[in-house]
Amino acid sequence: MSVVAEFTISADAFALEHTFEAVPDATVEIERLATHSREWVMPFLWVTSDDLEAVERALEADPDIEEVQTLNVADGIGYFNVHWSEHLQQLIDEIVDQHGIIQETEAKDGRWYLKLKFVDESVLEEFEAHFRGRDRAFELQRLYRGIEPKERRYDLTPEQREVLTTAQEMGYFEVPRETQIEELAAELGISTNSVSQRLRRATDNLVGNTLTVSTPSEMSNAR
Repeated sequence: MSVVAEFTISADAFALEHTFEAVPDATVEIERLATHSREWVMPFLWVTSDDLEAVERALEADPDIEEVQTLNVADGIGYFNVHWSEHLQQLIDEIVDQHGIIQETEAKDGRWYLKLKFVDESVLEEFEAHFRGRDRAFELQRLYRGIEPKERRYDLTPEQREVLTTAQEMGYFEVPRETQIEELAAELGISTNSVSQRLRRATDNLVGNTLTVSTPSEMSNAR
């Protein structure tokens, strides 16, 4: 049974240490492609920062990058095409060779958060042993089954998922709203106060697990 593991690793052990030192507020998300070419495994960066000109300069000077091209800059978000240096390509090759499928790669505050998928836990153990033996400090923060229901992946309880899907189906999120909280309460057979609380908590969990980069402590608490 496949497992999904969320790891953290410092920028100095993975990538873009120079960029994070130069632009501390930068948040980076790597967009990967489904490809067999090592050059195109992780070719695009989305970077959020208050100073994107500084980001461009930092990326151009970063030793982890051989070449960078600015594709778009708008509203505090930059989109870049990068060609990684050989030593980083080799690290990516090692991850793939250890049967890890890279699903998500994000970073902030000089620390990377990687979500990798493995065919089973024994492969995950081999992955950890391999990198421990090479002094790569991948720190496991969270582990869950690859076939878990979506509400578990997003830390939603069944009740929270129900209230969100019902609200969406009944037009609660439309502008203007097509239904009111009292109608949701009647549909679900609970009080309006319970609907309100579940909506707030469900939205917070959903946003926190899909749109934001967790800190190491937050990821540890989720295990």
